[in-house]
Parts: sequence; structure tokens; C-alpha cells
Amino acid sequence: MDNKEKKEGNEKKNKTESFKHLVRISGTVLDGNKDVARALTQIRGIGPQISKSLVRILGFEKGRKLGTLTDEEVDKIEKTINNLDKYIPNWALNRKKDNKTGKDIHLIGPDLDLAVREDINRLKRIKCYRGIRHSLGLPVRGQRTRTSFRKGTTVGVIRKKALRPASKSSSTKGGKGGGK
Repeated sequence: MDNKEKKEGNEKKNKTESFKHLVRISGTVLDGNKDVARALTQIRGIGPQISKSLVRILGFEKGRKLGTLTDEEVDKIEKTINNLDKYIPNWALNRKKDNKTGKDIHLIGPDLDLAVREDINRLKRIKCYRGIRHSLGLPVRGQRTRTSFRKGTTVGVIRKKALRPASKSSSTKGGKGGGK
């Protein structure tokens, strides 16, 4: 009986040792305690819809924790994310008809940040309306600017402070007021 108990104890240790609390996928450290679908949304460029599609494509159980995945399964997720345009329809991609390549691609992580920054710089360089609004730090998509997007105080009604009755110590004849 002692050997069986030891084996069961070793199996429990192996299960807890194989659980990873932090998993690195596509350059992003993810929480291993979350479900796979929810954890993948922490990667920039992957939202809830794409992550659910990834879980469906890879054939994982719905409530499986990310920390329970093996290294091979994590590699499989990375490969699928890198070739996402082959697995999901074109309308779900975040970069349709890319300016440089002309292809429909899906960018994630720092590549997405770089592409957005390049797009904004291109708009500024050609001095279109949107580029001018970006360079001035104003809203680009037609929002009102009277009250929103102000960097200081907002416009509004300013109440006058309630006038306090003059006290006896601060009369007009004497005091620190600097009279005649």
C-alpha cells in the first residue's frame, strides 16, 4: 500500500509541475489560469472572436486552461496564429489589402503597432485631412470638439461662490486691506 500511495503522490506532483502559471505565446506572456480562448485575447490583434475561432480550429476543449497545454500544443497555437489568414475568412482579418503587399493578412503584437504607426505617418506625409487632424492632436472621425478632447479645463457653467456676510473683524475702515 505504501508504494501505491507514493505513486499517486508522484502523479499528483507531476500534474502540478506540468501546469504553467505563465505561458509565452507570440511574444506575450499570458496567464495560465485562464481558459485558452480568454487568455489568447491578451495578445494584441486577437480579440474574442478570433480566439474562439482559434480554439475551434485547434480542437481544444472549451473550458481548458492555458497552463495545462503541452509545449507541442503551444507551438501549434503559435504556428496557427502566424498563418491565421489561411484559417479564417478574409472579412475577419485586421489588414485587408495591405499597402505594401496588396494581400489580406492578420497582424499581431508589435507588427500591428508598427503598421498602425506607419499608416498614420503616411497620412501625415501626404497631408490629407485625417493626417492633419492626427498631427494637430484633434479627433479624426468627426467627433465634436466644443467640449470633448480638451486638454485643460472644460467649458461649462461656473457658479459664483456664495457671498459670505462681512464679519466684524474685517471692516472697510481697518484691517490689512491697505486703505488710505
